[in-house]
Amino acid sequence: MEFHAHEHKKRSEEEKKALMVRLRRIEGQVRGIEKMVEGDQYCPNIVVQISAVSSALNSFAKELMTTHIQTCVVEDLRKGNEESIQELVKMVQRLMK
Repeated sequence: MEFHAHEHKKRSEEEKKALMVRLRRIEGQVRGIEKMVEGDQYCPNIVVQISAVSSALNSFAKELMTTHIQTCVVEDLRKGNEESIQELVKMVQRLMK
């Protein structure tokens, strides 16, 4: 059974709004790629846009991870829940694939 220190994360409205804005921007980029495929655009141009989406998702993941470390992980460590470190390690490993 995998350890999960938290099943939910209470985010401030400001944090949630910032994350949602980034996700909507990424969603728009993906829709743009879809239109490029439908419009028979040149493959290298599509790949450039795919790279941009990939970079945006990586940036989103870094921001989410930073917040997770600064809040959940720190809180768990203060409570003596060191298992949170293992969860963090697994999360980093998934992102580095």
